[in-house]
Amino acid sequence: METKQLLERGNVRLVPIVHNRIEFALEVRRQFASFDPEIVAIEYPPTIGDKIVEGVKRLPLLSVVYYEEDDHTFIYLPLEPTDGQIEAARLALSKNLPIHFIDRDTEGYPIDRTPMPDPYSIKRIGYWQYCRSYLKTYPEGLNAPQDQLRERSMAYHLQQLDREGKRVLFVGGLAHLSGLLTYLDKPQAQVIGRRSRDGVMLAHLHRESSREIMTEYPFLAALYERFRGDPAGADPDRLKAIDQLIDIARKNHLKKNKEEVTVSQLRIFNRFVRNYAILSGFLTPDLYQILVAARGAVDDNFAYEVWDVATEYPWQTESPGLPALRLRGRDLFLDQKRIRFHRHFRTMRRRLIPVPVKRRQKERFPGEWKRAFKAHSICSYQPEDIVIEGFGSYLKKRAIKEKSEEHSRVVPFVCSMMDGIDIRETLRNWKEGTIYVRENIPLKGKVGSVVFIFDPDLPDAEGKEGFPWRITWLGEHNQESDMAFYSTPAGEAVIGPGISRCQYGGFMLTFPPLRVYDIWKDPLFDIARNKPERLLLAALDYSLERHVVYVASSRPSSLCRSFASRMGKKIIYLPIGMFSPITLKKMIQFHVLDGHPVRLYASRYI
Repeated sequence: METKQLLERGNVRLVPIVHNRIEFALEVRRQFASFDPEIVAIEYPPTIGDKIVEGVKRLPLLSVVYYEEDDHTFIYLPLEPTDGQIEAARLALSKNLPIHFIDRDTEGYPIDRTPMPDPYSIKRIGYWQYCRSYLKTYPEGLNAPQDQLRERSMAYHLQQLDREGKRVLFVGGLAHLSGLLTYLDKPQAQVIGRRSRDGVMLAHLHRESSREIMTEYPFLAALYERFRGDPAGADPDRLKAIDQLIDIARKNHLKKNKEEVTVSQLRIFNRFVRNYAILSGFLTPDLYQILVAARGAVDDNFAYEVWDVATEYPWQTESPGLPALRLRGRDLFLDQKRIRFHRHFRTMRRRLIPVPVKRRQKERFPGEWKRAFKAHSICSYQPEDIVIEGFGSYLKKRAIKEKSEEHSRVVPFVCSMMDGIDIRETLRNWKEGTIYVRENIPLKGKVGSVVFIFDPDLPDAEGKEGFPWRITWLGEHNQESDMAFYSTPAGEAVIGPGISRCQYGGFMLTFPPLRVYDIWKDPLFDIARNKPERLLLAALDYSLERHVVYVASSRPSSLCRSFASRMGKKIIYLPIGMFSPITLKKMIQFHVLDGHPVRLYASRYI
């Protein structure tokens, strides 16, 4: 017998579901369209039916039906849009069809822990095969007395509805399917039970609670709700939803933390989350597994962005018209896991003893500081000047060391130890019985300029750039280099009055100071095809020493090498991969102040 025929009794079609799973809500929509019912029956007791209908009408606003049992235990029933029963009720209301609540009101009902296959499998094997597999695995169904009473009560009401001669669509839990099929084949008497209940209330689910207790994470529920508004679009897919979630989180991570999630990190994330889900016995990962994978593949800041996007339910309101109810996972006896984000913040404390301090100023209205940032007389933040100068000196020493090692040679020992024994070459030729020594040939000349390229920032197809701001700064004293750089615009991210946070795309340092004309306007460098080339050409031109250090992800272009050769100078190339990501994060960010007076209080905000 076909499973589809097995789930029909007379005029009644059974649509068993796994509660609060988007795949089964979609199946309810398909069954509703194909069966075209005249009556809808769902697995809720009639004692709370009125409040459920009232809550369903509020969707997409989230509601909770709650009441107190005789032993003073509060029961909470969140009404989520991804639940198949709620979807059936919404469809019935849209068609003005009668809704019958046919379950038995049972107090003290235990939590059902029956293991179910991953709901995503119906995308591959189909809904009917999923139900057939469950019937083969659990042919006897649930044996608890309370379950039998509930199933007998539902079977009785379905038989009564069947006698009306109208098409009846029943939506209920898959765990009760075996018992229902058994009882529907025999005439049932009405089960004794509660017929009414006092104190049933309806409340709006608070925004913070929706982040924690929704069965499907809110981002996926929102995708389903948007699909309901535009059924012509493709069905929401759980795996595609994860891709969309990660893509939005990547953009937010780049915008807020100025760090890009690389392709290799995404590859690690996908492998991590897939293996974690399979080890847990599922085809697709849950939100906890996604967050753990995001933290392991990238960092806590990115994992927080994933959580923030995944748990944001867009249909919330400040005036719901109902009392707002705050619920935690423990209130619903959810089997939850904890995850803590150790996000990286800049420390604001300087000492551990209490000292009188002035509270820093706050914006009177959003955007006040950004509106007041004029950038007519900008300057740098002095502690960052010290850091960048120290980093430039370190690059010069590092480049000389790397280049000197390239110029060393290894020769057999004759009469001088030179710069010491070369252990590696000596062991490699141990059979010859010859000792090899190393001779370091000093590198002639010093380093005069340094160029560091974090991002070449080549324009996209539309000509947009990520680092469009181009500036040349002169040193303020004889121990500070002249500097030219391109970065994110000043005034785009304002963190305090007259204080803007920016990010380097690349910079050039040359010493001594007070010599550099604005390289971005100098026609001598118009031969450059992009910003990294312009910085390197300027570094070669203004360097008073023979060597120029160039740090980037790719080697200098032939144009720059030819320019250096004609000027009798050498470019020392260092791959940016030589430097740790922690160092790069420290160096890539800087601050621009709207005038020298801002330096007096900038340390309160930076």
